[in-house]
Amino acid sequence: MKHVVFKDRVKLYVRAGNGGNGCVSFRREKFIPKGGPDGGDGGRGGSVILRCDANEDSLLPLYYKPHQRAKHAQHGMGSQCHGRNGADCIAKLPIGTVITDAETGDFVGELLADGEELVVAKGGKGGIGNIHFKSSTNQAPREFTEGTKAEEKVLWLELKLVADVGLVGFPNAGKSTLLSQLTHAHPKIAPYPFTTINPIIGTMEYENFNRLRVADIPGLIDGAHDGVGLGHQFLRHIERSRFLLFVIDMAGTDQRNPADDFLHLREELRLHLEELADTPYLVLANKMDESDAAEHIAEFKKKTGEEVHEISAKEGTGLEPVKEFLYKHFFETRKVLEEE
Repeated sequence: MKHVVFKDRVKLYVRAGNGGNGCVSFRREKFIPKGGPDGGDGGRGGSVILRCDANEDSLLPLYYKPHQRAKHAQHGMGSQCHGRNGADCIAKLPIGTVITDAETGDFVGELLADGEELVVAKGGKGGIGNIHFKSSTNQAPREFTEGTKAEEKVLWLELKLVADVGLVGFPNAGKSTLLSQLTHAHPKIAPYPFTTINPIIGTMEYENFNRLRVADIPGLIDGAHDGVGLGHQFLRHIERSRFLLFVIDMAGTDQRNPADDFLHLREELRLHLEELADTPYLVLANKMDESDAAEHIAEFKKKTGEEVHEISAKEGTGLEPVKEFLYKHFFETRKVLEEE
């Protein structure tokens, strides 16, 4: 299996194109000794444009090409010929990219819809030629204006994944195995913590061609909201998930307490962003094929008061009810609301 590197934060250096200078020129043709000024205007410099593309899922291409430069415009020419405009530079970004100024930290914008564009460095304006300075008192002007210099900036690009469903859990809870069972994604899977170190997106498909994007967020640990274990980097990908699946290791691997795990996860999300407490969710009791799971699930329900769906991601059992639940939540409920 080919492993694809994921980049969710990149520094980008952008420079637009300079505007072209206006031209000083005079019409000189046979039998027209005093043809007057005919200097053309300079062209407009190209701009650097960030475009949202649904086919992109990582900032990796811009990690390898961090310098994005638009073309300079041509200068004006004689015979009232205007200079050619500089070509724009268009960089494609994934949905959910947030752009900030690297020097000031100011928010520049964010791209949330396919095809949405943001001009981050505007091309310089073209100068004007001497034809514009002709007057009754100045028949042979030599004045012109230069094109303006272009903008140049350093930006931070930060990707916050936009997913329908986000998988949340502690390391080794079985999120990657679950993702591979629900979708066509092929995350690295192994029986030790922190196998997933980058978010992975998979697509869950239904027979009627409806689809849901499912994101496997790297395992969180206590203190994630304070940045422990790269917590800030991981938690930001949960912010835009429309629904959360809490994947709980009900077998209590490594002497973990499933109920405490769930309560800690809920608290970490709340401390990171208060609004996450209102995101709809479902609790999945994973590893129910293991011997200690049945004992732990009774204690879990008593301590948390939560309803749970019992599954075994490893064995692939109990997943159909989960898929049906998500289908009803996203498609049937939405259809009823639209009809009303």
